[in-house]
Amino acid sequence: MPHLLRSTLWLAFFGLILVSWWMMVSMSTSMGLDVLGRPDAMAEMMRRMDPRMDMKMPMAEFGPLVAMWAAMMAAMMLPTLVPTLRAYEDLMVSANGTRAGWLGVIAGYFLVWVVFAVVLAGVQLALLFGGVIDMLGIVTSRWFAAALLIAVGLYQFTRAKEVCHGVCHSPSIYFLGHWRTGFAGGVYMGLGLGAFCVGCCWGFMALGFAGGVMNLAWMGLATFFMVLEKLPQIGHYLTKPMGVGLILGAGVVAGWPQIS
Repeated sequence: MPHLLRSTLWLAFFGLILVSWWMMVSMSTSMGLDVLGRPDAMAEMMRRMDPRMDMKMPMAEFGPLVAMWAAMMAAMMLPTLVPTLRAYEDLMVSANGTRAGWLGVIAGYFLVWVVFAVVLAGVQLALLFGGVIDMLGIVTSRWFAAALLIAVGLYQFTRAKEVCHGVCHSPSIYFLGHWRTGFAGGVYMGLGLGAFCVGCCWGFMALGFAGGVMNLAWMGLATFFMVLEKLPQIGHYLTKPMGVGLILGAGVVAGWPQIS
């Protein structure tokens, strides 16, 4: 029975990730965007609409944007939690952990990212009504995109990134220093891990405003990198090279002719 429960919970966890990705793909295609976030003819008309128009426009409303970003958090950030959940399982016997605590870690972790989704929804509305992005979440200024790439690239070299990445990279040490039992204890630890994870990865979420909020290629690449960054074997070798790559990418974007 313990093995059956473990398998069922892991399958449910990965099922949630797949459903979240399905939601993102469905949203993107229904908006007329391809994998790279490029609009078709109908979407091109939509992106030029004024968000102040007196009509229902989900991409200009707070509630639908929160739901979209929450689904994106599940699709992109839950895969990065796998090493952490494995670390919790390793401690379940010796530290009196439970499957309820395991679920609590997921709940607390995801709750923090939902709160961050609320913040990003507000930022998106501010950028939209400020004319920095359009109705499809596509940036309208290459200078803004380049500045965002530089900011996130430089953050990769900061002490804050180092500290937050250290926790995400070695969750066992965090568990040993903050261990709590039961579901409530799991939620407590999940909240702490989620806060450090936001501190580590917020920039890659924010880069959606540079590459297009519904750009599936960006979402996939960012998720892949964040998973690699948290792997114990190689994660600490990737942080600073990615920072260099982002800063160099800003130079490419600044010279891109299609964006004003």
